Amino acid sequence: MKQLILMILKPLSFLPAILMMCVIFNFSAQTGVDSGNLSYAVSHKTVEIGNKVLNKNLEEWEIDEAAYRIEYPVRKLAHMTEYFLLAIAVSFPFYVYGVRGIALMVVAGFICVGFACGDEYHQSFVDGRGPSVKDVIIDSVGVFAGIIAVRICCFTILAPFRMLERRRRKKAQIRRRKKAYR
Repeated sequence: MKQLILMILKPLSFLPAILMMCVIFNFSAQTGVDSGNLSYAVSHKTVEIGNKVLNKNLEEWEIDEAAYRIEYPVRKLAHMTEYFLLAIAVSFPFYVYGVRGIALMVVAGFICVGFACGDEYHQSFVDGRGPSVKDVIIDSVGVFAGIIAVRICCFTILAPFRMLERRRRKKAQIRRRKKAYR
């Protein structure tokens, strides 16, 4: 029964990765104007919140100016964050299937960076957008940060459980050997 449940649930572990790919694709399908407006809105809200939290009492024109200044870094940080989350969503299922170490970095990295390249190509067909090698590099930084985060998380959280399971198996093996000699 446990094997049947695992056989059904394991493939579903890729669902978050597919959903994240859809989110990224939809953001990339926005026109250049829509994408710029979204980046500016996020930047403006960030400055407004910072203004309130830090009690800066900025005028509206100062908030607009600050939002304009941080719009580009916000946009690039969004790129990195999207691909960070994609890398996590891609890496965990492979980890569940037993892909670990360098193989995890290569497989998940290849999928995510390949998707970033395809996404930039897709943007070449969108009005006001275009492909950018710089964006692929920024996306790749997010990808490898996400993969490393998964490796660290899985190593620190799951490694002790794997060690306990190995000890349990070893003890069971020793018991079977002792029974065989009796």
